[in-house]
Amino acid sequence: MNSIFRSSIFIALFSMGVAVVGASEMPNVILMMGDDHGWDEVAYNGHPHLRTPVLDEMAATGLRLDRFYSAHPSCSPTRGSFLTGRHPNRYGTFSPNWSIRPEEISIGHIMKQAGYRTGHFGKWHVGPVKKESPTNPGAMGFDVWVSHDNFFELDPVLSRNGGPPKKYPGESSEIVIDEAIQFIGETEKNHKPFMAVIWFGSPHEPYMALPEDLALYKDLPQEYSERSVSLTSVETGQRTTRPLRDVLQERYSEITAMDRAIGKLRNYLEGADLRENTILLYCGDNGTPSSGNVTNPFRGLKGNVYEGGTRVPGVIEWPSKIPSQRISNAHTVTSDILPTLCSLTGQPLPDRPIDGVDLSPLFDGDMAQRSRPLFFWSYDTGAETSVERDPYIELHLQEGTTPLKKMMNGKYTRTFRNLKHPVIQESDFGGPRTVLKNRYKLVVDGEGKGRVELYNILEDPYEKTNLADRHPHLVKQLSAELKRWQGSVLNSLTGADY
Repeated sequence: MNSIFRSSIFIALFSMGVAVVGASEMPNVILMMGDDHGWDEVAYNGHPHLRTPVLDEMAATGLRLDRFYSAHPSCSPTRGSFLTGRHPNRYGTFSPNWSIRPEEISIGHIMKQAGYRTGHFGKWHVGPVKKESPTNPGAMGFDVWVSHDNFFELDPVLSRNGGPPKKYPGESSEIVIDEAIQFIGETEKNHKPFMAVIWFGSPHEPYMALPEDLALYKDLPQEYSERSVSLTSVETGQRTTRPLRDVLQERYSEITAMDRAIGKLRNYLEGADLRENTILLYCGDNGTPSSGNVTNPFRGLKGNVYEGGTRVPGVIEWPSKIPSQRISNAHTVTSDILPTLCSLTGQPLPDRPIDGVDLSPLFDGDMAQRSRPLFFWSYDTGAETSVERDPYIELHLQEGTTPLKKMMNGKYTRTFRNLKHPVIQESDFGGPRTVLKNRYKLVVDGEGKGRVELYNILEDPYEKTNLADRHPHLVKQLSAELKRWQGSVLNSLTGADY
């Protein structure tokens, strides 16, 4: 049924006509995302230790998005928003290892319709990547994929086009970049535009790095050794406790290796005369985790709806359109990618609620503020699983195949889930949630205590001064907007959009 429905979507899209932009004029697109890479963990944002010369150069010569957000404070949901332009709660991708739904229309589908060859490389994490999965990259519109169900370290085990997992020896960021370069070269021979989505496994814990990268961080402050952090053991896959200094040395080494791999890609584009008309984006998928928390200036971490959980690095290069540095303080988010690509390629937006906005005016310097509020919502998955719900996808199709270092539920592979939710109840509206307008941010139940908080995010980016008692009318107005938006999201969750 799902496959039949998806086919009908494509028939409808094709009947609306092809892109109005000529293939020779369309930019190539490369969309990169780090795993657990928080806002402060780049040298260009003032980090005291990290070496990220390539990202620094991109930020110095391209469009630096100083208020860029992940749509959720954890990975699978953000990746869903990246693909669909929609908040992940609309299709039940509530938290890590919850899959996307087969009926979702992704940037892969959109760009194929626009005449692009599409490829995915690296972390997927919105369903298994195996061939029979209805939510693998191929089902989501990607012609080629060399991907992992979740995250990966050195010598990763990846699946090529849904085939049996295979080990790829080497540094993982360089491996996925090399695969993307091969894809780009093949596509260029056929004179087609390309879109490559590159989702790194770094710097997600557990951390593994090359000796030459570790040597760069051998002189981290000794005071970091006085604190211990909990993370996954590379040897056992179970939780362990280690000195923070040792952990940071490995984490920072992974970030530097990822940065170097991005440099290899940029050099390839330059040598192949592709850089001028290629959009190159980099962002994180959520805020800094506790195992890497030293310099994060914001309130909260990965998993929180405060700024520390959702504020991430964001930078875009497109030399033919952005010839010199521009800095934007407009609020932007991973959900904006799909509507922006639709605008750039002349494709219609999918006929369903879209939470992102078109960022193409940013390329011309014509967007000072966001046109619509940003909403964040960590759905209460405990309430979702406390009642009997039918699986949205057959369970055997949700079993992952690509192993990773971290054990979960007694195994080294991942099992995904997505549940049917046919009826909306008042209890469905719970969970930490926020609405962010251009100046004010309302936080509801941010710490699980039912409290309502209001911050002037432009003057108080660290969310220290709660203004809720001073502005009750604004709290009431923003609360009503948030509740209306949640109603729309829950309507989508029932399957009404399909």
